Amino acid sequence: MGLVDMSSMAASIGVSVAVLRFLLCFVAMIPVSFAWRIVPSGIGKHLYAAASGALLSYLSFGFSSNLHFLVPMTIGYASMAVYRPKCGIITFFLGFAYLIGCHVFYMSGDAWKEGGIDSTGALMVLTLKVISCAMNYNDGMLKEEGLREAQKKNRLVQMPSLIEYFGYCLCCGSHFAGPVYETKDYLEWTEGKGIWDTSNKRKQPSPFEATVRAIFQAAICMALYLYLVPQYPLTRFTEPVYQEWGFLRKFSYQYMAGFTARWKYYFIWSISEASIIISGLGFSGWTNDASPKPKWDRAKNVDILGVELAKSAVQIPLVWNIQVSTWLRHYVYERLVQNGKKAGFFQLLATQTVSAVWHGLYPGYMMFFVQSALMIAGSRVIYRWQQAISPQMAMLRKSMVFINFLYTVLVLNYSAVGFMVLSLHETLTAYGSVYYIGTILPVVLILLSYVVPAKPSRAKPRKEE
Repeated sequence: MGLVDMSSMAASIGVSVAVLRFLLCFVAMIPVSFAWRIVPSGIGKHLYAAASGALLSYLSFGFSSNLHFLVPMTIGYASMAVYRPKCGIITFFLGFAYLIGCHVFYMSGDAWKEGGIDSTGALMVLTLKVISCAMNYNDGMLKEEGLREAQKKNRLVQMPSLIEYFGYCLCCGSHFAGPVYETKDYLEWTEGKGIWDTSNKRKQPSPFEATVRAIFQAAICMALYLYLVPQYPLTRFTEPVYQEWGFLRKFSYQYMAGFTARWKYYFIWSISEASIIISGLGFSGWTNDASPKPKWDRAKNVDILGVELAKSAVQIPLVWNIQVSTWLRHYVYERLVQNGKKAGFFQLLATQTVSAVWHGLYPGYMMFFVQSALMIAGSRVIYRWQQAISPQMAMLRKSMVFINFLYTVLVLNYSAVGFMVLSLHETLTAYGSVYYIGTILPVVLILLSYVVPAKPSRAKPRKEE
């Protein structure tokens, strides 16, 4: 396709040529991932995964992107080879240091807002993959008795070969935008072991129905995004007309701006889901029904209805950027909790801070993730109060569920403005325009929890949502 064709095509859908090139390479992941199935031998599959990922990166971002990817990959592999007892922590800090350096140098958030694109997004995914690989190899030294379930499941007793490692890091299906997956799962998938084992006449499920569903979902998401985005520009937050609106109109605009932006992520993750499903890596077992159906949880990065209709802020990490949330839980949150002790607000805040730094060093990201820690803590207070109400008072209990839903909608969409506009001035302008309600409300709830502690009702307690 010539540059003139690219320019006219990009103009017709309202994106830059660089973004169009990325989108074409991104959608190409689906046929490229499908072709993985017909590559012979394990080594051939590893080489194909690495080469196809590197080629798509080159076509999308240029040659320098692959040089950037080599840095964290080298850090991870060298630390595993040289000093296994601390390879996880070394890779974590050095990998994040390089990612932060790239964030500062490229300031990708500004480029993304202005319709640009670079390889930092792919580098973000890769950084998590090299860290989890090193941590799992570190865990392979430890005795199983002291390990959590996730550590036991994912630990690596043997170091991956260089070919296996490159295939895992650059595998085309998840290279651009996730989802993040475990080294052990990648190796078993490539070698036809575990749930992918076909030696005992075990049939592998057909991926086509689930792939078509994901592509159809992606098309709807993109159509909705393109329809909504001209109506809710982010620049409105700093325009005089916005300041003249009343509280409810300002807040409804914040909600619609957040709602609109989310469809872009839903589209990206739906395409990623399709490519991971069609390759076979997305398969995660069978349902326990009378007629078992295949599950594709490993490919799933978002539950759209789960996000938009979340009954509690605690549910958001379970339905939004699911695989990164899982990574943060296994490699940050749980590892900050000492054995025999319960996690508290410190672990939650530290995890959200790591998430903020991973996204980029913008004040908007920092404020969003501190906000989200407050939001989750406030939602837990409402939940505990709800659980303290006697089951006989069913109406009041249902009212508390609805209050938690409204609280989540309000605070999530208020907080999300920081994630979208990024700059300190724009974030504070937007937050201040609605009297910082999304910050004050969670803080008041957290303080009230000390004044009005929840005493659980005598009914059998349920797992906290």
